[in-house]
Amino acid sequence: MIGNLSRVGLLRAAFAISAFLTPLTASLAQDGAPVRFVVPFTPGGGNDILARTLAPRLAEKLHRNVIVENKPGAGGNIGTAFVANAKPDGNTILIAGSQITTQPALGMKTSFDIQKDLAPVGMIAEVPMIFVVNPKMPYKTMEEFILYARNHPNEINYSSPGIGVPQHLAGELLAGLAKIDITHVPYQGTGPSVADVIGGQIQSTFGSMGSVLPQIQNGSLRALGVARSKRTSVLPDVPAFSEIKGGDMSKYNASLWFSVMAPAGTSQEKIDSLNAAINDALDSPDVQKKLSEQGFEISKSTPEELAKIINSDLALWQKVAEDNKLSTKQ
Repeated sequence: MIGNLSRVGLLRAAFAISAFLTPLTASLAQDGAPVRFVVPFTPGGGNDILARTLAPRLAEKLHRNVIVENKPGAGGNIGTAFVANAKPDGNTILIAGSQITTQPALGMKTSFDIQKDLAPVGMIAEVPMIFVVNPKMPYKTMEEFILYARNHPNEINYSSPGIGVPQHLAGELLAGLAKIDITHVPYQGTGPSVADVIGGQIQSTFGSMGSVLPQIQNGSLRALGVARSKRTSVLPDVPAFSEIKGGDMSKYNASLWFSVMAPAGTSQEKIDSLNAAINDALDSPDVQKKLSEQGFEISKSTPEELAKIINSDLALWQKVAEDNKLSTKQ
């Protein structure tokens, strides 16, 4: 009798423990699920390099596998939409570039709303854009360039890799804030855009650090300014646009930036956990070395700071597009 009661008691106890552990185990399993780090472009680009550099360190910090998934197409919008529609459980995140703030201004239709369907997690890095000119041009500083442009309206051209790209918008922002008239000449790609400045067919262009630094160093291009609010340590003697006197240049900031975002509705606890892991990963010497070698500058933020950057850039590029009647609509 006592033996039977003992067996019944044990079974009841086991059932009770099982009932208690079931939700806990499910929760732990969910928290231990791999993180899908979505890159909305093909392998090899800036977003992809950043994601694959960060992934191993993020895995260490989160104690979970981090799997990089490339979902390219539609200017990054297919991968972005995938994350926007994902379950907000912290297991799917996006590496998003600053193009997410220019596309709405240019009239690009998307199936998601950046501000409503995505939750900012944190900044990762920036790539400075440098304003360069052919070294045979008469202007040696940004102030001289602005003065020359005012005295020779519509005589100066600037190239870009295409209509609506960041370099194009940077030029329109420059024209508006410096109060000058310069002409945009779109090319099909960065290579020919920069090559024609070196060859003298075009006077100036905006180039990412990696695309123009070798030419600046060998003297085939002259750097006049960094197209943002602060200088870069790689070219410490080149002033930031915000330092330039003339017009409203103190307001200038057209940096190329990269961030991490999650589906809207992701809990603040999970957002903060991801942000802490990202910032810790960015402090790793090996991550900093790899990103520096690729032309990136580490740029960390809180989720709230990233939200302010996104909102500010959305308003800025909307105004630039409206003022210059810019659109990618066919």
